[in-house]
Formats: sequence, C-alpha cells, structure tokens
Amino acid sequence: MQTSFTEAQLRDPEIKVANDILRSCVHCGMCTATCPTFVLLGDELDSPRGRIYLIKDMLENARPATEEVVRHVDRCLSCLSCMTTCPSGVHYMHLVDHARRHIEDTYERPAGERWLRRVLGFVLPHPGRFRVALLGAWVARPLARLLPSGTSLAGRLRAMLALTPARLPGPSVLDRPGATHAAQGPRKLRVALLAGCAQQVLAPQINEATIRLLTRLGVEVVVPKAAGCCGALTHHMGQHDPAIASVKANVAAWTQELENGGLDAVVINASGCGTTVKDYGFMLREDAAWAEKAARISALACDISEFLTRIGYAPTAAPPGLTVAYHAACSLQHGQKITNEPKALLKRAGFTVKEAAEAHLCCGSAGTYNILQPEIAGQLRDRKLANIARVKPDLIATGNIGCMTQLSGGTPVVHTVELLDWMAGGPKPANLPA
Repeated sequence: MQTSFTEAQLRDPEIKVANDILRSCVHCGMCTATCPTFVLLGDELDSPRGRIYLIKDMLENARPATEEVVRHVDRCLSCLSCMTTCPSGVHYMHLVDHARRHIEDTYERPAGERWLRRVLGFVLPHPGRFRVALLGAWVARPLARLLPSGTSLAGRLRAMLALTPARLPGPSVLDRPGATHAAQGPRKLRVALLAGCAQQVLAPQINEATIRLLTRLGVEVVVPKAAGCCGALTHHMGQHDPAIASVKANVAAWTQELENGGLDAVVINASGCGTTVKDYGFMLREDAAWAEKAARISALACDISEFLTRIGYAPTAAPPGLTVAYHAACSLQHGQKITNEPKALLKRAGFTVKEAAEAHLCCGSAGTYNILQPEIAGQLRDRKLANIARVKPDLIATGNIGCMTQLSGGTPVVHTVELLDWMAGGPKPANLPA
C-alpha cells in the first residue's frame, strides 16, 4: 500500500509505525474471510481492509476522526483473526490501537457514551470498585428487561446488567496482593502471577486453581502487591494515560521481584491480559526509563498453558470420562499464537477434546465489546454456542474470563486450568454437575 505521510509526520514514532504497517498491506482481502464483523455485516468498511483504508486516510490527513471512522473502528473486536490470516504480516493490532487513541483524542462522542466509557475505565480495572458496582448491578438486574435493546445508552446498560452474575463469590484468600505461596517440596521455579482485575471478582477460583497446581509442581508463586490490571481494558478504549499507568505499575512490581528474588516467568491465566503484557515492550519502547524493563517483562510473560507445557504437567487422577468443547479465546489463538498447548494438556489430563466449527471466530466478548456493541456481540455469542452445541460436550473449556462470562448460562464453562488442577489433585470445579 502506498502512503503519503510527510517527513514531519514521520518524525512522530507512532506515525512511523503506522506507516510501516500500512505499507505492508497488499490489499489482498484475505482478512475479510475471517473477520467476524464482515462475516456478519458484509460491509467492506467493517472488515480489516476497510478499516485500514479509513485509518490511513484519517492519519495521513492529520484530521479528527469522523463519525464514520468511529462507527467502523468501534465495531472492530480486536480479535486479531485478520493477523492470523494475513499472508503479509500486517500488524493490525498496533494500527487499530493507534486509531483508537486518535479517536479518543480528537472525537467528541455523545454525552451518554462518554459517560459510560469513563465509568467502565474507572470501575473495571479496580477489583474493589468493580465488586461494589456488581452489587449495585445485582440489585438492578431485574429491571434490565424494561430497558430497550440496541446500542443506545439504555441498550448498553441493559447488556451490562444482563452480564451481571447471579451469584457473586467472595474475595479469595489465595490471590490476595502481596502473598507468596511456597512450593510444595523443593522449589524448582519461582513465578509472578498476574492476579488481574475483573477475573479476581468474577471467578477467583481460577487464580486459586493456578496457585494450587503450580505449588504442587514445585513452583513458588508470588502475587506482587503493586501489580494490578494489565491495562488492556482502558488501552482498547483508547484511554492511553490510564493504560500506561497500569503498564508501568506492573512493570515496576515485577521488575522488583525479578531483581530481588528472581523470576522464571510472569504467568498469566487470562489470555486477553497475556496478549497485552507480551506487548509491554512495544508500548513503552520510546520511554527511555521504562523500555528495557518492559521488554524484559514481556519476554518473561507466558500463558498458563505455555508454562505447564514447559514444566511437564502430568495428571494424577483417573480420566473423568467427560467430553470438553475447547473454545480457543481469540487473544490466545490469534493474539499469542497459542493453539495446541491447551488442547494437548486437556487430552493429557484424560478429557475427550472437541473443537466446534468456526473456531477462529470470536465469541463476542472482547473486553468491553459485549457492553459497547451488544447487538453484534449477541449474534456472535449465539453463533458460537450453536456451533459448540453440535459437538454435544459435557462442558466448555477456555482460557479467558471474558469468554467464560460471554458463553455462560447453559453448558458449564470452566477455565482450562481448573480442569488441569482437578486432574492433578485439586477439587472438582464447582459448576460441574456432581
């Protein structure tokens, strides 16, 4: 793709990266076949290629985002299926992240939408605030059916209330900030665990299973007090400053552990977070004080399935005789290019593993997408669940809390690490039938 940025524009490191990405695109359109929004809507501007043209025009002309650009970029899930498909290696993720920041800086959204995005950015990355908000939403949940559906503020509030869990678990005693969990027997390795934000509140059993399993395998697990949200939620809404603050806080916390006690890995059990942490080196590349530290942390980051494969996970229990539909989270299969490890681990643990048709398509969760774009998210969820139902599973396994929330309500949905912990001496996941 030809570009026409000026020399002055190219002195901006962000524009230089965007220029390189745009020039790598060859217009082939292969991305359209695997883009969820294009598959649903059939609009070229709701495909990666169409969005690339819109973003190119906006950035080259250094003009504020228009309503058209915002509408089509907002519909992008950042599922990154296009990056898996692209034969030219177009780094669409960095381009669309740049566009979202430009939109946030130059476009004035309707007042209700500005309010909702600010609330989401203020609440979701902070477990304490999120827990309080969920308690309020739980009280208001019966009123959701009185609100209209759609992408109006009321429709988005309806979607948000519909996602509120029927039961809110209490805080975990295991993944509390500042805790260190000793290895059982001789210590073989030492890792930091990203406790996360929304996951801590919605499904604390995921971190509990991770800690139990790792410590039984001889791994010391630290949960640094100063580490928190990975920054993905705000980053993908274009809220640059809060996102970078989260990134730096985590880099500082994990660097301190690395320098004081040593770390063999930063283990992450929410794949959406993992994709972002692995990108910390890029995000802070122009910051002289942080670039090297961030790159070191990104190099240490690994998904729990990667880490368990590396250290040789082995089950100790008899095969449970259950069929698992494995749902590959987009952030894992497309963002981190991890496809075989979770399935191989589940098979090793004794499960019969099946994949549904259209496994490459997003379930519609995508961070805050199922709140901000509830109609498209709902169509993708229904399509995903219909495909999963055809393989007749006993349960669904996945590696991302957003997917778990999106797909819940019918067939039990369990995090992969919960099943692996169960088959290696841990308790049976609570939401599986007796």
